[in-house]
Amino acid sequence: MMTQHKKLILRSSVIKSIRSFFEAKGFLEVETPQRIPANAPEEHIEPYKSGDLYLHTSPEICMKRLLCRGHDKIFQICRCWRSDERGSKHVPEFTMLEWYRANSTYVDLMIDCEELLRHVAEACCSTAPISYNAKSIAMNNGAIFFTVDEAFATFSDARMEDAVKDGSFDERMVTQIEPALIQDKPVILMDYPIEMASLARRKPGNPLVAERFELYAGGLELANGFSELNDPVEQRERFSHANLKRAAAGFSPLPLPEPFLQELAMLPPSAGIALGIDRLVMLFAGTNSIDDVLAFTPEQL
Repeated sequence: MMTQHKKLILRSSVIKSIRSFFEAKGFLEVETPQRIPANAPEEHIEPYKSGDLYLHTSPEICMKRLLCRGHDKIFQICRCWRSDERGSKHVPEFTMLEWYRANSTYVDLMIDCEELLRHVAEACCSTAPISYNAKSIAMNNGAIFFTVDEAFATFSDARMEDAVKDGSFDERMVTQIEPALIQDKPVILMDYPIEMASLARRKPGNPLVAERFELYAGGLELANGFSELNDPVEQRERFSHANLKRAAAGFSPLPLPEPFLQELAMLPPSAGIALGIDRLVMLFAGTNSIDDVLAFTPEQL
């Protein structure tokens, strides 16, 4: 059993190895404001108010604006806040890694993910397979790929499109799909229904799905990435639709990030991804509780 001191040492090593990975690949580390006028409205994410502003739920809005201004490879490690998120894998204040690539697609991010996991494993845990959820996971042999449609056809008793229509998609993901993703390699689940990808662009040749993927290891969701939507008209429509869904669920609508929408037409073909650092440390520490990799839990403050 790893002591808290050793887990904090591991956490520090993971963050150092992440920085060394992106610096070696020529990414610029950036810092963006954490109090902002508006986040990207999402149905299931509730931001914290901070005076007349909001704490950011993700740095994505400002980081994409940097892409619009000509920065082509950027990353950030920062604190993010989401109200009412508490569980074995969630805390209201958490640490996020986000990186963005101009003139790239989600395929480039998938390669980044495979290389990043290999780099962190070699830096923090040697090259031996790690153990998580009673499964030995090799980090140096690439990932296993499934489309969401393939995953539903293989592991669920419903078709992907039917699960979207009847509202059971999220439940089936948690109860049927994610447990099946406990494999001996990391797993990349790709090509989500367009209804489940509010910021991602449609896949050429298949407008019913978006170029979005999620990264798993040992069944633990680590990251969410996609090829960026850069059509300001469609993005505004999707934000407005998210607010309608929030209202239907009993939540207040959220303001739209107008400066982002005004600059979005200048966004080159790009891809971006968010990875939970707390969860990555959980993976390498072999624990199913996020509390184990934090210096203090919310309840200890």
